[in-house]
Amino acid sequence: MLRILVLRGALMALPFVVWFAWQGWARRHGREPGATPYAWLVGVGAVLVGLSLLLSVFFHPDNRGQAYVPGEMSADGKVVPGRYEAP
Repeated sequence: MLRILVLRGALMALPFVVWFAWQGWARRHGREPGATPYAWLVGVGAVLVGLSLLLSVFFHPDNRGQAYVPGEMSADGKVVPGRYEAP
């Protein structure tokens, strides 16, 4: 779950990182980029997060019709992670 939250946070931050990198480059080369368009940056970040949610629906494995087998401890002390199995 943490990996998913970090990915979505990175997608939300990507437009800001690109804008501020471009702004720094422009200032070093003598151009004044103007005011920061926060509304546009938030909007583009929201679109990227929305697209990632839509794509996860299409590319996430489907486990309907399968039974969940919870994780368990084996006899030798190793943890066997939970999984889905066909009934």
